[in-house]
Amino acid sequence: MVQQLFGDEVYDRHGEKIGKVGQVYLDDQTGQPVWVTVRTGLFGMKESFVPLNQANVNGDEVHVHVSKDQVKGAPRMDADGGHMSRAEEQQLYSYYGIEYAALPGQRQGERGTQRPARGGAADTRDNATEMTRSEERLRVGTEQVETGKVRLRKHVVTEQQQVSVPVRHEEVRLEREPIADGAARGAERIGEAEQEVTLHAEKPVVSKETVPVERVRMSKETVTEQQNVAGEVRKEEIDVDDASRRRRNTP
Repeated sequence: MVQQLFGDEVYDRHGEKIGKVGQVYLDDQTGQPVWVTVRTGLFGMKESFVPLNQANVNGDEVHVHVSKDQVKGAPRMDADGGHMSRAEEQQLYSYYGIEYAALPGQRQGERGTQRPARGGAADTRDNATEMTRSEERLRVGTEQVETGKVRLRKHVVTEQQQVSVPVRHEEVRLEREPIADGAARGAERIGEAEQEVTLHAEKPVVSKETVPVERVRMSKETVTEQQNVAGEVRKEEIDVDDASRRRRNTP
């Protein structure tokens, strides 16, 4: 649990953010974390002690049972990585109104002095130095943007059409029939005569009518496709520059 506390965000009992955990102080007898230091004040230059009594750890958040104003007004202690004296410990407990023997399994007056815990993987070593390496990662998402508008619009065009139409007309057909000799009696005299026949013909007549021929609808549908995105990211790398090793290897 101790390693998880380093760098966590600390919130007061009202849910207001106080700051980030700087150091964790353990009880000498139980080894349990009982205090954390949080940077407060302008630009986070002041480091205040916050009790973990009744605190709740939720992921990367530590919710303590005191207010932000209490933390800002807490007695100033020297959080230099050394042991907290019994007098300093009692002063802090008195300020926050916490019973001095608040941890389970301890009797009044049996609390040990507080010592700072070392963070990260170097908790079991003395004089350990650590460095955090960070890197950037691409966060890819989507957003909806307008790509254009589509309209349905009618307009009139003129074109030539040719249609074949069957038409009828009348023609004169002459039929000649020879007259036998006996039938020629009583024939009319020779002279001029005239008869007429009226001929008829059909001709194409063009008219126009408007009829519906097609219905066009416009609707939207969503199509999913794959697109590749690329971006530059930076990452930190840690090199070890051991001057003592260079001196040993120098002839």
